[in-house]
Amino acid sequence: MRKHFAVVFVCALFFASDGFAQDKVNVKFGSVSEKDFATTVYSIDSNANAVVIADVGSSAIEGNSKGWFSLVYKRYKRVHILNKNGYDIANVSIGLYSDGEDEEQLDKLKAVTYNLENGKVVETKLDVKANLFKDKINKNLVVKKFTFPNIKEGSIIEFEYTIISDYLQNLQPWEFQGGYPRLWSEYNLSLPEFFGYVFLTQGYKSYDIKTSKDRMESFRISDSRGVGATDRVQFSANVTDHRWVIKNVTALKEESFTSTIDNHISKLEFQLSEFRQPLTYRRIMHTWDKVADDMLKSESFALQISKDNGWLKDIIDPLKKNSPDKTALAQNIFEYVRDNFTCTDHSDLFLDQTLKNVVKTRNGTVAEINMLLTAMLKHEDIDASPVILSTRANGFTYSLYPLITQYNYVITRAVIGDKIFFLDASEPRLGFGYLPLRCYNGHARVINPEAEAIEINADAVNETKVTSAFVINDEKGNMIGSMQYLPGYYESFTLRNRINEKGKDELLKEIKKDFGVEVEVSNLVIDSLNKYNEPISIKYDFDIKAEMEDIIYLNPMFGEGIKENPFKSAVRNYPVEMPYAWDQTYNLQLEIPAGYVVDELPASVIVKLNEADEGLFEYRISKSGGSVAFRSRLRLSRAYFLPEEYEMLREFFNLVVKKHAEQIVFKKKP
Repeated sequence: MRKHFAVVFVCALFFASDGFAQDKVNVKFGSVSEKDFATTVYSIDSNANAVVIADVGSSAIEGNSKGWFSLVYKRYKRVHILNKNGYDIANVSIGLYSDGEDEEQLDKLKAVTYNLENGKVVETKLDVKANLFKDKINKNLVVKKFTFPNIKEGSIIEFEYTIISDYLQNLQPWEFQGGYPRLWSEYNLSLPEFFGYVFLTQGYKSYDIKTSKDRMESFRISDSRGVGATDRVQFSANVTDHRWVIKNVTALKEESFTSTIDNHISKLEFQLSEFRQPLTYRRIMHTWDKVADDMLKSESFALQISKDNGWLKDIIDPLKKNSPDKTALAQNIFEYVRDNFTCTDHSDLFLDQTLKNVVKTRNGTVAEINMLLTAMLKHEDIDASPVILSTRANGFTYSLYPLITQYNYVITRAVIGDKIFFLDASEPRLGFGYLPLRCYNGHARVINPEAEAIEINADAVNETKVTSAFVINDEKGNMIGSMQYLPGYYESFTLRNRINEKGKDELLKEIKKDFGVEVEVSNLVIDSLNKYNEPISIKYDFDIKAEMEDIIYLNPMFGEGIKENPFKSAVRNYPVEMPYAWDQTYNLQLEIPAGYVVDELPASVIVKLNEADEGLFEYRISKSGGSVAFRSRLRLSRAYFLPEEYEMLREFFNLVVKKHAEQIVFKKKP
């Protein structure tokens, strides 16, 4: 996790008060008057489609009648919907954990829509029995959802509910920020001293109120599940009441080059770490060494790759024929798995079937396919280990703590001699030693006895592209030319998939559409299309069909330029996360159209992004004799930029867009 955007701290027994005033939110369920409809534009965001007036949550731990403790989570929320573009906030989903048999209990749900009609407030209550729906997402997640009734522009909606949970590991997180501005966001936590939790704090917003107070509380536990008399226990313990409030929280909306907005929302999360006195001490959160050891011994993870697996011999023996060394054999094994198995889920950590069954069905999740790859490599005495990571869309992980629920992907690491290869056989047409871009998300963990921490960062990927165009006059005075396009590896990977899905004719249509002028394209040649370890190359001829007017305006980029600045917002409070560093060069050799002269050329410029030369924009153009030579180069040597660098990056791309739009002006000779 980037240290600038996440602070991780362990819950101590006592927290000192930060001394903020105990401000209270001035809203209450059911108390809606005509005055509450008066504001139609809020100063926090004059363009907001809806505004969250208050969002207040609380969690406490109470003794239950099952001989243990339960989490009791309460939430209240009020929203003012300003126009129809804010209607989506009236759709509410409540996630409930399930262990396959029991699930968390949703209780005391109330939801009301308020409208101002003829100067009076009219209530429409949700019929919970008829309009609360349940979806089972997977074996551990159930979602109950509803839509507020009678929604109109100007409606005020509010709901409250309670979740009772017997799963102490599921202390509810809290998001202070979201897709709509929030005037008041508050979370309260009452935590007894006999449970230890790790607190995980994320976001750039500071708290307006942050307090903690200690008090004594009496806990009562009973157990009436047996056939005999009910067992009862009562004791007192110290409880710390935590309170966090952030006021006037602006909306956080996803912009270009964002792995996932969830990485940057101001929020709190909690992980159960230990039981303390007067309970019997128990360590819940272990070290990475212990977690890795457990995963290596787990039948649902790595135990299957450490077995003898002699049955793999018949599969692997044919792959040895053209394998002069270990690297060649590893590549042959990788290609066999990649080309013969279909991935059914690209977000999975544990095995739901045996490796023998994966081979039998030729289907498996990303974890199952790459665990099969690991087992086959180990069978041939190649040093191979599974690696767990979180994909970019899944969010960052906290490297310090082994929070396995944060991980959703398995790849393979192979060490051959002094070389390390990271492999993912779940993706068709992906080369040996390459990972999908979704995997470049920072911290990952090798599941071996050492539990090695590694970094898989986008800054380490450099995507180089070179485009060369030649334009001449044919015997009839028409402008004709040829284009050679050498994309980087990952653009090649994308093009391979697109061509496989839609065919070359569709690619030809896209080339013509993006060219910038009316053009005929012919003689399309694509090299290395099936050589998945190499970038492809594309060549084609073109015939410009534009009318030859007295004055010709010609963009020398021929559709290859950057047409829009990807950084549109004036301010950005979270980092820019590009998928890779890049270096793009475009060269043009242009014969001046027959019967014309150059009337105007764009100015040449060379601009560095910063003093460290971590970015460069080069725009060179010159006329010599009957030709124009042009070169554009755009280089960014890293993929990750901090919020304080955003303005610099935005202005840099403003210049690129402006220059790439400029045209050469040709004038017909007198």
